[in-house]
Amino acid sequence: MQFKNLRGIREDRDIKQKDIARILNVSQNTYSQYETGVISLTAEVLIKLANYYGVSVDFLLDRTNNPQMQK
Repeated sequence: MQFKNLRGIREDRDIKQKDIARILNVSQNTYSQYETGVISLTAEVLIKLANYYGVSVDFLLDRTNNPQMQK
């Protein structure tokens, strides 16, 4: 399963896969496989990405189009 919001937010902010991979301490290839759904995202990775982008985990997983975190 591809994660369109995960890829979209990265591209909207002009961030390269290798830069996000560095933040997550994984290879660029591993991060690419996260985006395309070849490798499942772990809770740890999802939380890091949500915190980095300031969006909800549900948004990153394409469960909502609203990037706002619920409080």
